[in-house]
Amino acid sequence: MNASVRKDPSAVAAVSLPIEGMTCASCVGRVEKAIKAVHGVRNANVNLATERADIELAAPVERDALVAAVEAAGYSVPAAVTELAIEGMTCASCVGRVERALQAVPGVSSAAVNLATERATVRGSAQAADLIKAVDEAGYSARPLDRSAAEGDEAALRKDAEKAELQRDLTIAAVLTVPVFALEMGTHFVPGAHELIMRTIGTQVSWYIQFVLTTLVLFVPGIRFYKKGLPALARLAPDMNSLVAVGTLSAYLYSLVATFAPSLLPAGTVNVYFEAAAVIVTLILLGRFLEARAKGRTSEAIKRLVGLQPKTARVRRDGRAVEVAVADVAPGDVIEMRPGERVPVDGEVVEGDSYVDESMITGEPIPVAKAVGSTVVGGTVNQKGAFSFRATAVGGDTVLAQIIRMVEEAQGSKLPIQGMVDKVTMWFVPAVMAIAALTFLAWLLLGPSPALTFALVNAVAVLIIACPCAMGLATPTSIMVGTGRGAEMGILFRKGEALQLLREARVVALDKTGTLTQGKPALTDLELAGGFGRTDVLAQVAAVEAKSEHPIARAIVEAAETEGIVPPQATSFQSITGSGVQAEVNGRRIEVGADRFMAGLGVDISDFRAAAERLADEGKTPIYVAIGGRLAAVFAVADPVKEATPQAIAALHEQGLKIAMITGDNTRTANAIARRLGIDDVVAEVLPDGKVEAVRRLKAAYGRVAYVGDGINDAPALAEADVGLAIGTGTDVAIEAADVVLMSGSLTGVPNAIALSKATISNIRQNLFWAFAYNAALIPVAAGALYPSYGVLLSPVFAAGAMALSSVFVLGNALRLRAFTAPLGAGERSASAMPI
Repeated sequence: MNASVRKDPSAVAAVSLPIEGMTCASCVGRVEKAIKAVHGVRNANVNLATERADIELAAPVERDALVAAVEAAGYSVPAAVTELAIEGMTCASCVGRVERALQAVPGVSSAAVNLATERATVRGSAQAADLIKAVDEAGYSARPLDRSAAEGDEAALRKDAEKAELQRDLTIAAVLTVPVFALEMGTHFVPGAHELIMRTIGTQVSWYIQFVLTTLVLFVPGIRFYKKGLPALARLAPDMNSLVAVGTLSAYLYSLVATFAPSLLPAGTVNVYFEAAAVIVTLILLGRFLEARAKGRTSEAIKRLVGLQPKTARVRRDGRAVEVAVADVAPGDVIEMRPGERVPVDGEVVEGDSYVDESMITGEPIPVAKAVGSTVVGGTVNQKGAFSFRATAVGGDTVLAQIIRMVEEAQGSKLPIQGMVDKVTMWFVPAVMAIAALTFLAWLLLGPSPALTFALVNAVAVLIIACPCAMGLATPTSIMVGTGRGAEMGILFRKGEALQLLREARVVALDKTGTLTQGKPALTDLELAGGFGRTDVLAQVAAVEAKSEHPIARAIVEAAETEGIVPPQATSFQSITGSGVQAEVNGRRIEVGADRFMAGLGVDISDFRAAAERLADEGKTPIYVAIGGRLAAVFAVADPVKEATPQAIAALHEQGLKIAMITGDNTRTANAIARRLGIDDVVAEVLPDGKVEAVRRLKAAYGRVAYVGDGINDAPALAEADVGLAIGTGTDVAIEAADVVLMSGSLTGVPNAIALSKATISNIRQNLFWAFAYNAALIPVAAGALYPSYGVLLSPVFAAGAMALSSVFVLGNALRLRAFTAPLGAGERSASAMPI
């Protein structure tokens, strides 16, 4: 939580609140005055830089009173976010009950519960203790979620223990159920089995054996259903466990009466259904076990991300290298890296050089050169060199930790499509129990003889087959697998809702600099006059430009360095503002500048008129070089289009999307790039607020807009768009404002993200269709709707099998997303880096 208050009211001494909206010292004064006016506040100290208020209390004060005072002063306190691990949920109706319990706690503004991740995200001012109490009272258990590695290990151990317990219970149930099934059903399927039982142990002894074995099945491995289902029924909040409990107990108690007090039943109705109760419990335990295994596979992306961080690091302490736990590494520590090791934390190289495989971050398989001053990221793999680096980010501040946090938050979020499921499941279990009751009455009053037997069997079938598990798992499992696959491809969904909204986008708006282009000027063209050589001209121009601070000058110098050219020394350097530069190099006068500069010098540029016009049409500015008073060359420096950009835009067009470019660059350059790339709409020469207006205009013209950018000036547009996609190589501000982060820095991530979004939502819709269709089709069958016309009834045993298969089908369908293939095939992580 963002506010900390001591639990014992008599010992309350201090509260810390985050404050939003302050811009200057007068804001600080107003907030302090408002807080101090609250009864019980002794003193308040507001910090503009940290945007926090540290409040001393003379008496217990409700947080809501402090928040109200801040808001009355014209500022805001952001809602605190509390994450809880929830245990005991088994179906979609459980999710609804936990959500309603949390939302009823005073101070909660919103609560979202995820069945697949078994987590709750609560926003508001409520204390964690109150939230946990509300969950406990609803019949489940909760605890604060710790994102540390220890918590992750503990959670994994709990999941493994749960799976092992399910496997043990399933084995016990199966071993005990097989004889029950053989004794009862064998008489129907195996010729002579009935006569054999009659000759040896007799029907009554057979029923006694079935009673003993079924009792063990129900109240040893099956006791979990009654421990949870019956109390939920008593609270008038039945769940899936309640359906199983009522259904199996009905069959069991009826059989109990038939075995030990048959005279209480009408003539012709004395029969036992021990095998139905035992087989139902066994099949549902099988379904739960398969679910647990499948759920484990849906969260493998997170497990493997966590596994990328080494457990130890070699840190220099007191002049020697010592092995310490990664948790003990502090910012500023110098860490030594050997060949083949994983980088433990983020940092900056201070000694040595090497190549580092950064595919787990960028998705690009080519190792990146690292030297003194280069940054390294925790989880990446050092190749053959050795180097030392200074830690700059550790623990939860590392890039890997932030990636894990993003994926977890996306996996735990709810999509808009889930709202329909929530509304249905809230009433689903009570409705099923009502249908089962009506089924029982209808068969009892209108059914053929033995009516009581028919009534019992069909009511139990309705209770057992109508499991809301599949509906509850339909959406979150697809989100988990889809976002995990996205992380594998270098596509991080910071918000789960982006998965749904991205597929609904009608136009993709792109920033130019750093998104479509490299974001850095480079020499793109150099044409020479007769008698001049490239190396000689570039060396002399670089010698002059080395004296200048202009970005174009820097591009020329870097081009020379790239070609291995060492420029000579220039003297008598002079810059003519707005025109060009000149200097002496090896005794010759070198002049570099625009056409007007050459005209002023009397240099004829007519030989390069055609080349200059071509460059201008491409949105580039021609720059001329004169050596010794004679025209030597014309060149252009521009921000080159990224290599993957044309392919990405073609892929977006194939997906039926319109492409718009929004840039602060001049209209001529923007239009030239748009023509080359086939961009449909261009908005040029706009400031950051103009980008926001452009996004709004595109929304009005086309519908949902996805905006792609990388700079600080893109943050407002990223926030305004329906879905904001930040290039991962961009600024932290842009990434924070975005819904999706493309870690590779390549625009190919955009069509890949949209394709993944479409595949995930399609998968969710398939799951929801089958989950709802299954219940819509089979509940009437279980109730006996086909009996009058076809004489078909659905045995409770088959109902239990179908129910278990429905959940396994949904999970299996969701797991298909793990095989999703990116349309452009880019962004795959190397197997050694992150084999998710």
